Amino acid sequence: MTASTTTLSNAPPTGWPRRSVLKAGALVAGIGLLGRFADARAAGLSASDYQGLDAWAMSQAIRSGELQAEDLLAAALARCQAVNPRVKAVNMLHEAYARTLLAQRRSAGTETQGALAGVPVLIKDLNTYLEGTSTSNGCRLFKDAPPAARTSTLISRYERAGAVPFGKTTCPEFGLTTTTESMLWGQTCNPWNLAMSAGGSSGGAAAAVAAGIVPVAHATDGGGSIRIPASYCGLVGLKPSRYRTPSGPAHFEGWFGASVGNVVSRTVRDTALFLDAGQGHEAGSAYWIPPLIRPYVEELQREPGKLRVAVVRQSLTGAALEPAIAATLEQTIKQLLGLGHEVEELTLNIDPRQLFGAHGTVIGTALRTAIHDREQVLGRAATAQDLEKITLVNLERAQATTGEDLYRARQSFESIGATMEQPFERFDVILSPVTANLTPQLGLLTLDQSWDSYAHHAMGSAGFTVLANVSGQPAISLPLGQSDSGLPVGMMFTARLGGEDGLLRLASQLEQDRPWAARRAVL
Repeated sequence: MTASTTTLSNAPPTGWPRRSVLKAGALVAGIGLLGRFADARAAGLSASDYQGLDAWAMSQAIRSGELQAEDLLAAALARCQAVNPRVKAVNMLHEAYARTLLAQRRSAGTETQGALAGVPVLIKDLNTYLEGTSTSNGCRLFKDAPPAARTSTLISRYERAGAVPFGKTTCPEFGLTTTTESMLWGQTCNPWNLAMSAGGSSGGAAAAVAAGIVPVAHATDGGGSIRIPASYCGLVGLKPSRYRTPSGPAHFEGWFGASVGNVVSRTVRDTALFLDAGQGHEAGSAYWIPPLIRPYVEELQREPGKLRVAVVRQSLTGAALEPAIAATLEQTIKQLLGLGHEVEELTLNIDPRQLFGAHGTVIGTALRTAIHDREQVLGRAATAQDLEKITLVNLERAQATTGEDLYRARQSFESIGATMEQPFERFDVILSPVTANLTPQLGLLTLDQSWDSYAHHAMGSAGFTVLANVSGQPAISLPLGQSDSGLPVGMMFTARLGGEDGLLRLASQLEQDRPWAARRAVL
């Protein structure tokens, strides 16, 4: 299927367990709304009703006939038109693609089928493809990239489950920083405070969900790029285990498996729902993690049991915790103790130089390869007008990387992964902050500055998250606190390789104990 693309300017311009429903009061998720849509449909789905639905409730309403997918798409487009000029989260609209997809489903009689039936979603504009549309990677060098011949496997799985992709979200150039600002698309703002960053590199996805454009947005995480924007925007953000979700069909892993795809969402059950739809082996891939016997949405019906929780307080960059981060960590420890879990301090046996050195070597080599491929297509070399300053520094450093350097980096991935499995002989999960700092002001982490300035400002944002990318373990950011100024604060839980089930059970328990979905950014 092919479709046209509208580029947006950045100038202003089947039943849910009763226990989960009753205890999760913040799942406005449509519990009070389902059953009201028959009368509302003629007048169109209101903005407040639309924003009150999570993806699970939307699909329930579609399958029951109380809503039609066109209702949800129209509401998503209307919300995008209303708020995107301020948050600048969506950089391309693919409305024609979405409407063609819905027409095909109506013709085939499948419009009410699938766990994600009718749910409007957005796709991150980074190494992820939708047939007939372009992907820019947040880079001027790729601005006029030809339309994709095939849809990425993960997005195809969402579509097969009934989801309706209708646009793309912003990211920084090649996903190289923890904010979402680029020379190509401009600055993406945090809906909680428009002067602040939405995080990165999935900041467009997180801002779109926090702003109510969609309940769930596709995201990727190669160094914290799901968890950091989830924390900064008050959302749930799960980085799955390495190879849990597919990265093809063009390439079967990103950054030696450090980069993986999933979503950001407002509710734990939406994260579980999309993980069920997206996970599993991709034909041709040499690596995969077998699915669980039970779907992840069913895991949410199970209590986590009494968990042994390790607490890691020290950032691997040495950055001190800002007061609101430290306070939320203490509050989370008290919540865990109140729920009957055991908590113990832990110091990680990780060499930061080995960790960040290996991670940087892999990223630099991948960057060099991507740019060389594009240069061959264009028939010219990339220039300073095509790439941002920090990208150029990374590219220059990568030129000196040898085959031996890359092989040793891969060995470091494996040794760090083995080291990080050891704590799980004693503990069930590891608790830590997502970042040492609150979301920064726009401009501080842009790629268009000197290396020394950038490195100084980046110290507080990636000192906790990169480890799980290199080790391959699953980690989830949960919106468990707020600063005195009202900015969201996330806490991160990490599990053993393949341990998403335990993370989701614990996340569901925390969500039910102190619901968060009703806390919304006001635009």
